[in-house]
Amino acid sequence: MSRLGDLGARLYRGEVGYDFVGKRKFWYAISILITIAAIAGLAVRGLNMGIEFKGGAVFNTPKTSISVAAAQEHAEEASGHDAIVQKLGNGGLRIQVTELNTAQADKVQAQLAQDLDIPQEKINADLVGPSWGKQIANKAWTGLGIFMILVVIYLAIAFEWRMAVAALIALIHDLTITVGVYALVGFEVTPGTVIGLLTILGYSLYDTVVVFDSLKEGSKDITKQTRFTYSEVANRSINSTLVRSINTTVVALLPVAGLLFIGGGVLGAGMLNDISLSLFVGLAAGAYSSIFIATPLVADLKEREPSIKALKKRVLAKRKAAAAKGEAPDYSDEGPGEPRGSEPDDGEPAERDIPPAAAVAGPRSHGGRGRGRPSGKRR
Repeated sequence: MSRLGDLGARLYRGEVGYDFVGKRKFWYAISILITIAAIAGLAVRGLNMGIEFKGGAVFNTPKTSISVAAAQEHAEEASGHDAIVQKLGNGGLRIQVTELNTAQADKVQAQLAQDLDIPQEKINADLVGPSWGKQIANKAWTGLGIFMILVVIYLAIAFEWRMAVAALIALIHDLTITVGVYALVGFEVTPGTVIGLLTILGYSLYDTVVVFDSLKEGSKDITKQTRFTYSEVANRSINSTLVRSINTTVVALLPVAGLLFIGGGVLGAGMLNDISLSLFVGLAAGAYSSIFIATPLVADLKEREPSIKALKKRVLAKRKAAAAKGEAPDYSDEGPGEPRGSEPDDGEPAERDIPPAAAVAGPRSHGGRGRGRPSGKRR
């Protein structure tokens, strides 16, 4: 077994682990600081909205030796507005200039033909109205609202309302950070960005539900035992799914990183940045929130219940009484309500490590056959 696989098995059995829930206040503080930085970026710099949202013109040229920087300078001088220039695969240029009407676009096209030394009829000009981008944005907001409502309803029915609230907070956290990063780095926001934002919501929710499902199974009939508190069961659920979450995130991030850093950075395909940045940041934020925010929030909300508070008091009182006697807590009277997936503590008797099937195996279980009588059908 690989080291990572062995670590995953040990985490699943509870032999090792990190106290995510116990140190939740530290990670809450980290999340708050990151969120504040994202909101500050939005407030100070704002989003660099693409031509689909502002309106303008797109000029495509044939193959040319003019550099991107020179073409951008010519386009800004001709239009009086900021221009975005991208090198195309055929050697041509794609020049975007915002806030141009038809008459202005014709003048810019003629000036570009003169500055770039290209016949005007070979420069394709397309006008983009801002209404199209606004329609996409409005539909995206509507879809996002419906998605959030359905998520809350589903999680409240399948799990409980506390998990629904925690998942909703985690989703808002992921969206805020992703949008804030766009504001800080100044990447252009296009319809591809909107698609990326909606995509990461599903991934973030998937990662969170995996942990919630483990917590749901582990906390069944939890009040009928005195070995673990609810927070401890929640922490075991995070650790038992930790390697799976990391593996899933890394596998998802690798191709997205290729699009962002190699496709958009090295190869210069800037249009890939629109969707790849939102996916990259959103996937990382979703994995972070499912581990450090969602489940600890559930534990915080659950620990407010009177029955869970009483359970915590019983567990701590039993441990304190055993510690005063210098003994390990006695769980021999625990009924079937013991949390699923729990493992014996180091101080418990070794007999509890024996699986039930092994405990009944042996000669006594075959006493009805008689001494020395071979197994099988009688003749």
